[in-house]
Amino acid sequence: MPLIQVMVLLFVMALGVAFLIVIAFFIIDRSQTGDAIRRNYPVIGRFRGFFTELGEFFRQYFFAMDREEMPFNRAQRDWVKHAAHGGNNTVAFGSTRNLAIPGTAIFVPAAFPPLNDQFATTEPMVIGAQADTPYTAKSIFNISGMSFGAISRPAVEALSRGAAKAGIWLNTGEGGLSPYHLSGGCDIVFQIGTAKYGVRDAEGHLSDDRLREIAAHPQVVMFELKLAQGAKPGKGGILPGEKVTPEIAEIRGIGVGQDSISPNRHLDVNDFDELLNILTHIRKVTGKPVGIKTVLGASSGWAPLFDLINQRGPECAPDFITVDGGEGGTGASPMPLIDLVGMSLRDALPRMVDLRDRHGLKDRIRIIASGKLVNPSDVAWAICAGADIVTSARGFMFSLGCIQALKCNRNTCPTGITTHDARLQKGLVVEDKFEKVAHYAKSIIKEVETIAHSVGVAEPRQMRRRHVRIVQADGSSVPMNKIRPSHQVSPET
Repeated sequence: MPLIQVMVLLFVMALGVAFLIVIAFFIIDRSQTGDAIRRNYPVIGRFRGFFTELGEFFRQYFFAMDREEMPFNRAQRDWVKHAAHGGNNTVAFGSTRNLAIPGTAIFVPAAFPPLNDQFATTEPMVIGAQADTPYTAKSIFNISGMSFGAISRPAVEALSRGAAKAGIWLNTGEGGLSPYHLSGGCDIVFQIGTAKYGVRDAEGHLSDDRLREIAAHPQVVMFELKLAQGAKPGKGGILPGEKVTPEIAEIRGIGVGQDSISPNRHLDVNDFDELLNILTHIRKVTGKPVGIKTVLGASSGWAPLFDLINQRGPECAPDFITVDGGEGGTGASPMPLIDLVGMSLRDALPRMVDLRDRHGLKDRIRIIASGKLVNPSDVAWAICAGADIVTSARGFMFSLGCIQALKCNRNTCPTGITTHDARLQKGLVVEDKFEKVAHYAKSIIKEVETIAHSVGVAEPRQMRRRHVRIVQADGSSVPMNKIRPSHQVSPET
């Protein structure tokens, strides 16, 4: 048979198959009852769902301007990408940032900044001086909580090795301590979530024996009792069952393939008195500094904690308080909580700092800021506001190669960061990514020190609220210390 006839025959057959497929879709769409568009417009109605899915892709790569996307825009992600590669992170021509947007932080340059030889690196900070084994934090910038389970084995390994190289700590998140956290040799902050994974007994209660086992690891330098996180305050951790592998189930002490849902709060902590009791107990059992992680809704809700500390004595106080903003991230959360509950860090951080300072506990309790702080300006603002240390999770996810695909809760992450699909994990090469983690951390620290130098101080923790101005609605700017004078926080707000 001539070739032309074969090609015509194949074309006719293909048309026939396509026609049969269209007829099948028509019958399916017309008979189904779940989608009104497909029922009223068979076959054609399917394109609406298809284009809706693609819309996210096209907006990210073709239509959105550099600073338009949420939760992180292209300019933010690109800065992290360049920093993670360890190359030149300078830009040319002019800023693409709209400096007239209300709330924008503008740092105040000194008329005569220190000379280069007067520029100092950040001093280490002691946390938990009253613990048997205090911790000396070497860095102002560290890795926030991301549990093994929420993120993958190679992601945890890369973070551990990168943290060790950069001299920063790695927070385990609430999923317990895995071999992969320990693999890089970095300092580790062990987070105790409301389900107490990794330190619970058979009934799910806090186990002193398990606490001692965890504390026996020299790399575990502190414990963080998580009361709440910014993306889902009032809701416990959520790890979908498809991400609960046998290894994760063993580390957490739960069933394979079952949804891992933590209680919405610690069952044994009903008030601030019980909170201080459990913090004191964990510090006594482990010998390590112990702090809390929480989200603010109002200053009045937390003033009684500091009053109680002063009544009972500073030895009962948390060694640190991690303030997470309502803009914080997570692998899975109900939309009302991720969108609408909890103060923004820009509002919450100064309030917590002022509560601590007004009660005379500045030297006793360290404040750690967390929540969408991924660029040098974010970190520098937090330190000006009064934070002693800053932590980030999503910034380090970007350094691992995250493309903000928003698939963290589906086990289909295309970069291998939040999936346990072995095929997808192959894209995350630990030997390459840990270097990027370290480069990113070092770049943040270096550029925050550059901002500090520009405003006229020798190192970042010498920056104060007067060193940053906040843009107002009319385009003018006001020093932060005028908007939020230090120590001046109303207990009613």
